[in-house]
Amino acid sequence: MTDLDYPKPPHCSAQEWALRVKLAQCYHLVDWFGWTETIFNHISARLPGTAHHYLVNPFGLNYTEVTPHNLLKVDLHGRKLEESPYEGNPAGFALHSAVHGARDDIQCVIHTHTIAVCAVVQKKAGFGHDDFYGAQLFGRIGYHTFEGITLFDDEKARMIASLGDKHVLVLRNHGIAVGESSIEKALFLLWTVQRAAENQVAAGSLGGEDTSLPDDVRAKCANLTAMLIRESGFAEKFFDAMIRKMQAGRPRS
Repeated sequence: MTDLDYPKPPHCSAQEWALRVKLAQCYHLVDWFGWTETIFNHISARLPGTAHHYLVNPFGLNYTEVTPHNLLKVDLHGRKLEESPYEGNPAGFALHSAVHGARDDIQCVIHTHTIAVCAVVQKKAGFGHDDFYGAQLFGRIGYHTFEGITLFDDEKARMIASLGDKHVLVLRNHGIAVGESSIEKALFLLWTVQRAAENQVAAGSLGGEDTSLPDDVRAKCANLTAMLIRESGFAEKFFDAMIRKMQAGRPRS
């Protein structure tokens, strides 16, 4: 059964159901790309309206087991708003509720701990901007000092201050969180971050001097990518193409 085959419950609006289907697809894609952390990490999508409710995965399920039906609907305190046999991951609520509560321009937040990302965010310099993907992130990353596992409400304000007006938050010594105005845009941004991290780790393993890019070229790349994501339908095309490839059983590369 594919995501689109699940019947919509009578109580669920068409708009919410479409979001649930898309978010479940996003979980499956993150697993297909190999970016999961077993049952840990989280992806959230904000529901339409002013109440700042959002959808998130049930804790304990593999990403491939997430469906439109079993996604949890929670408020900014992580409280379930509908009956479910599942609970959420407490470590996710502080991060996701902080972003959804403070940034109305962000509808989807994705948090990962891949090896390449964890290696880069442990370095004091963080992400470099001298490769094709790293250049696209120039001026788009906020950095947050590690305070331990993100469980506590008092850290929220500091995380939001670290994020500022950016869409990528480096959680130093920890992982990454990206946020965008749609699920498709968030996934494409995450893919860019992941590619930048992989390239940086690979380049760092080689001898010889790197070729540095000037800031004006970095800014040109970053601004163009941000514009393409906002205005071109680029991220949606990418998302749909990856869904087709995944559902056809083809490898991701």
